[in-house]
Amino acid sequence: MSQYRFKQSFSDDPSLSDKLFDLMEVTFPGLSSLAECARKLGASWETASTPFMRFHDDIAITHVGVLEIPMQIMGQKLTVGGVHGVATRAEFRRRGYYREVMGEVLEYCDSFYETLVLTTPQPEFYLPFGFRVVEEHIFKVKCNSTGSTDSFRTLDFTVTKDYTLLHRLLETRAPVSNIVGVVKEKPVFCVNEGSRPLYYAEDLDLIACMEIEDNRLHLFDLVTTQICSFNNILAKIPQPIEEVVIYFSPELLNVKDVQAFTHVFDETVLMVRGKFAAEGEKFMLPRSARC
Repeated sequence: MSQYRFKQSFSDDPSLSDKLFDLMEVTFPGLSSLAECARKLGASWETASTPFMRFHDDIAITHVGVLEIPMQIMGQKLTVGGVHGVATRAEFRRRGYYREVMGEVLEYCDSFYETLVLTTPQPEFYLPFGFRVVEEHIFKVKCNSTGSTDSFRTLDFTVTKDYTLLHRLLETRAPVSNIVGVVKEKPVFCVNEGSRPLYYAEDLDLIACMEIEDNRLHLFDLVTTQICSFNNILAKIPQPIEEVVIYFSPELLNVKDVQAFTHVFDETVLMVRGKFAAEGEKFMLPRSARC
């Protein structure tokens, strides 16, 4: 018999997913559709997450999920635990249920991971459990790219070729940074990026998570087996670019005159518990890996 009161299994209880997403939709409207999008991309929440849930009359009232995220931190490969989907129904808050469930989650995680990460707009909920805020940075580069060839195309995941390509690159990707990067991770990527346009440059064999706003390029992540130079990527974009904002440490991009700025991404801070070798370095956990 399990020593854990709240640990559940999606495979043992097929009804658990519906109960969880009923709670998720109340707490995080729209998350269910993101999870469904990831499911269609072959990276389901249910196969990736270990759920810890408390019920009341067969209704899920509190949930804390645990994911495994293979990362590279300061050049060392390790698997960290990602805490995500933390939710309690409004009418059941301030009764100690979240504290109970989180206590069990940490007892479980301490058996498997030296490092836990999460991103949140409300760090005060996690400070009592030994999590601490780690400062993040964005990186800005002024440039004068006039644009040349249009080498990027938007991936279409209803096409088998593009679906296969995404899985191949996620499975074999190089970390986007040796300071903080992610390798061989699909579910979090697909939840965060699967509903957004993803761009592929065939000659670089590279998927870019990016957005262009006026003459500014926002670069969120690169999925490729070998990180190429910044100028190589810029040359594939057909329109003029005057500034690039990079949301990960760009030390592998061979880019000059980069300025780093402290930054809170989308009103969420990165929190860690346990060892974190990149603390004090200038980096950002890419958007695709935030949970």
